[in-house]
Amino acid sequence: MSNREGFTGGFIAGAAVGGLVGAVLGAVLSRRAAEALLSEPSDTKTRKIRQRKASQLEAEGMEVARLSLEDKIAQLNQAIDDVRLQLGDVNGNAPAPGSEGSIAPDS
Repeated sequence: MSNREGFTGGFIAGAAVGGLVGAVLGAVLSRRAAEALLSEPSDTKTRKIRQRKASQLEAEGMEVARLSLEDKIAQLNQAIDDVRLQLGDVNGNAPAPGSEGSIAPDS
């Protein structure tokens, strides 16, 4: 019977200590969370300004991407023209520069 009485006392002491530790930990974490929420501006004007800045950055990024794409297209067109001229020289019927001729030999 002494084992049961010791077990019950230890169980109650463990529950009390665990409850105390949990309460302290919960209070500390809830204060940190509350401070983090209070430090963030919740004003709608601030939110609108942030959204406006984000949309401006997105528009600038799209413009940079568009210009980069145009440069790549120009490079590809130049490479295609160079290959067309080389193939024309190989086949013996080089098209005039600037003209769009067929790359296939005449049949």
